[in-house]
Amino acid sequence: MSYPIDKKLVIAVSSSALFDLCESNSVFEEHGPKAYKQFQEDNLDQPLGKGVVFPFIKRFLNINSHFPEQEPVEVVLLSRNSAATGKRVFRSIQAHGLDITRAAFVEGKSPFEYVPAFNASLFLSANEKDVHNAISAGFPAGVVLPGRSVNDDGGEELRIAFDFDGVIADDEAEVVFKEGGLSVFQAYEVVNSHIPHKPGLLADLFKKLSFLQHLEDEEIEKNRHYKRLIRTAIVTARNAPSHERVITTLESWGVSANETFFLGGMSKDRILSRFKPHMFFDDQRTHLESGAGDIPMVHIPFGVANTVI
Repeated sequence: MSYPIDKKLVIAVSSSALFDLCESNSVFEEHGPKAYKQFQEDNLDQPLGKGVVFPFIKRFLNINSHFPEQEPVEVVLLSRNSAATGKRVFRSIQAHGLDITRAAFVEGKSPFEYVPAFNASLFLSANEKDVHNAISAGFPAGVVLPGRSVNDDGGEELRIAFDFDGVIADDEAEVVFKEGGLSVFQAYEVVNSHIPHKPGLLADLFKKLSFLQHLEDEEIEKNRHYKRLIRTAIVTARNAPSHERVITTLESWGVSANETFFLGGMSKDRILSRFKPHMFFDDQRTHLESGAGDIPMVHIPFGVANTVI
């Protein structure tokens, strides 16, 4: 029996993140909502192109095909469209073979308030205002940065990379760094190395991904030929000796990443270009850079790193 939605790992996504709506948005901006509605009706059977998060969502949903009894994951569409103008979005979902059946169409309003209603551990949107509204309300959300949709042919592995401070954990350490500099930060983290950090906005997402990996562990026990689907990485600017508190925090939650990188200020793209995540989450926009432009990036505008002085 499949899990009820309150037991699933749910990701909410906007249509602007899932699909390429550049042409549609241009019609809306230049000619208004009436012309926008007519444009969508005229192109109802023309599937929308893939957006930045499409490969991530496609592989995320594929997890259910390997656990058909539990169906442990779900994607919900949260859209500013009306139900009428959203018809093309749902037809595009069907045309691309995505198993998305639940949605909220709020006709021009910000849909962020429905994040907890659907038990979502993450809301992905290209609309910065919607994301800021969600985070202000205490909901986990991220801004999908502009980029190209990477060719996603071949393989089923889902690779997800996270920054640590201000993303998986709270921004306590970043506050210390901002106020006192590197030496004060290092000393503070060493003294508190035995005390776990409090959870950040994406802690629930990270923990539930770890639970899914436990399901994979069980599958490997039954089938030694099973190939893992989920691969996670933490890519942080920390290095020794401040690294230990990261490990303490994860151990206290009973979770871990498949790969952990303590870079000591190195460019994160040096690692990301090798790991090739389908999504990378960071709270500092200056770290969201890819030399080749082929890494989907999500900005988590949370905490002191995003405070304007």
